[in-house]
Parts: sequence; C-alpha cells; structure tokens
Amino acid sequence: MINVLIIEDDPMVAKFNAIYLESISGFTLAGIAENAEEGWTFYQSTKVDLILLDVHMGKKTGLELLSDFRKADDPVDVIIITAANDKQSVQTALRYGAVDYLIKPFSFERFQEALLQYAQKHQVLRDTEHVSQEEIDSFLLKSEKPQSADFELPKGLTVRTFSTIVRQIINRQRDAFSAADLAEETGISRVSVRKYLNHLVEIDMLTVDIVYQETGRPLNRFLLKPEKIDILQTISRE
Repeated sequence: MINVLIIEDDPMVAKFNAIYLESISGFTLAGIAENAEEGWTFYQSTKVDLILLDVHMGKKTGLELLSDFRKADDPVDVIIITAANDKQSVQTALRYGAVDYLIKPFSFERFQEALLQYAQKHQVLRDTEHVSQEEIDSFLLKSEKPQSADFELPKGLTVRTFSTIVRQIINRQRDAFSAADLAEETGISRVSVRKYLNHLVEIDMLTVDIVYQETGRPLNRFLLKPEKIDILQTISRE
C-alpha cells in the first residue's frame, strides 16, 4: 500500500480528499495535518510515501514546506492540491519536484488520474534496480490516460440506459429508492432497472437494504454512497 499524508488547512477539503483517496485501490491514508508545521512533525514520525499538499496555509506555505523537504534531501513524493493557479506557484512546485499539480476545484477523474499515474511510477521504481526507457516513458509520457476504473458494463446492459438510470440516482443523492421508483420515473421496465441497480451494488456505488412491507413481502431499498457521487458522475460519462 502507498501511505499518503494530506496536509490541508480546510477540514472539509481534507475530508473529501481522504474519501477520494480511500476509494482508489492501493492507497491508504496515513494521516491529516492542518498546516505545514504539523505536517512536518507528522512526517518525521510516520512512514509516508506521498503527500497531498496545499499551498496557502497560514504562517508557512506548502511550497516552503516542499522546499524544506528538498533542502533536507528528503525524497518524499508530493502532489500539490491548491487553488493557487499563478504561474510562479506552478513553476516553483515543479522545480522542487512535485509529481503533479491539481487546481481546486478538480474532478474526481483528474484526482484519480494523478494517483494512478503516481502508483505506476511508484511500482516501477520500487520493484526494479534498473529501469528501461519504456518503463520511464510509461509514467513520464502521458499520451494516454490511465483507466479510471473497471466500469465496463456486463453483457446485456447498455450505456444509454445506464446513463439514464444514473442521472436519476444522482438527482436523489441522499434519498433511498426502489427499482419501482426508478422504473416509474424513467419508463424503463422494473426488471431492467433492477439489473442495473444490482450492478451498481456489485461495484460498490450503492448500498441496499431489505424492507418488509405490510404484506410481508421484502422490498429492496437502494441508496447512493455519498462518497461515490463524483465517481458515478464520471463513469456515467464514459
């Protein structure tokens, strides 16, 4: 697993970055620090492979912290995540060896691309003493985006119907629903809707609870996982 430290002074942003991070296989959250000083202290006592680093954080900026790491000849990898979109900040970050630079607000797809690209580089450099030109090119030349996830639809399911159902689910967000609810709203048969919902449960986008009606018959009630909203929006566009 790749251990990740988030250094971010906005608690809500840090929370969502952590949710995004933990939805990507191969990464684990080592901790969250609210400022550069706290981040430095945490890093000294905990194994960290990658830091997701904000720029503007009170007394010391993220770029100053990144400079401190480099002056100490510390090889920790850093991805900048910030609202700072000025040329000087970007150039400074890259000169100090940031492996990527994400400008807020960003999509989950872009966040995931940065993490998967980093994971590819991390694996190549960890597993081999010598690397080939092809291996270097695989993570330095980004001619193709890494696949966002294995979201291919099973046989018999169509992208058009999937997108229609997903839009209705996203509109509901925190409201539970049944296959019958979506069938009525979309005009798609209940049997077909249930197939798509079962697939979304299988890929961990929805939770499902069984509710017993007054007749004693069981009814499946589905609910979109809040942390998966952006992912669902992404895969519905693929």
